[in-house]
Amino acid sequence: MAIELYKDAHHQCLMFTDLSREHGDAVPSNQFLIVNRDTGAIIDPGGNVAYNELYMGMMKYFPPQRLAAILASHADPDIIASLDRWMTGTAAPLYISRIWERFAPHFCKPGKTTNRVIGIPDEGMRIPIGDSVLLALPAHFLHAEGNFQFYDPISKILFSGDLAANFVGPDMPAGTVIPSLPPMLASMEGFHKRYMVSNKILRLWARMVKKLDIQMIVPQHGRPLVGSAVPEFIEWVQDLECGIDLMTQDHYALV
Repeated sequence: MAIELYKDAHHQCLMFTDLSREHGDAVPSNQFLIVNRDTGAIIDPGGNVAYNELYMGMMKYFPPQRLAAILASHADPDIIASLDRWMTGTAAPLYISRIWERFAPHFCKPGKTTNRVIGIPDEGMRIPIGDSVLLALPAHFLHAEGNFQFYDPISKILFSGDLAANFVGPDMPAGTVIPSLPPMLASMEGFHKRYMVSNKILRLWARMVKKLDIQMIVPQHGRPLVGSAVPEFIEWVQDLECGIDLMTQDHYALV
């Protein structure tokens, strides 16, 4: 089911969620479709189980040959395990960190990605989508070594990848938004302490995104943050000790 995050006369942002529900042992993840006039972009297309519904959902807005870009925040299987099918079903290039540029082809049959992988430089870039652009923002080590988030200046949505993930239960069905952060911290703290590399990186990220007008933070796992939850998350996470901050010799002991 597609959930509309934003819509105006020429631009839409859609979230597809729970496409992996038939594989109960797979981590739930979100996939995203940006539509601008008669073209668009897929963000973090996910695994094979998500492909059919996402592909059919895209075709409601434009034909496959009009897809302008496939954007990957990093190279985990829940991000691009379906890449071979997207390389077959469309002519779109894959944008991914240059660190993962030569790893992405491992998801595909030989030759499928030839001249179709664009390495995003560490400083990020502007990616044209129809009459608009998406900003690839540096999010290195949050949680991958080469990691990017994608900001849409029209909708003012930050697609944040694993950052701001919240593993919610069935009492928060698809389409639910999070307007206030404190009730969600119990479902977020453990994940962020384990998957984010250090407080230094979180502080650098927070300083960067405070310069943006962000109306919604939409992670790859869980529900969108809106309203006061957006600044509350930025303030909370910039002070969070995590990753290597918490490691001691006890974590590196012989068993």
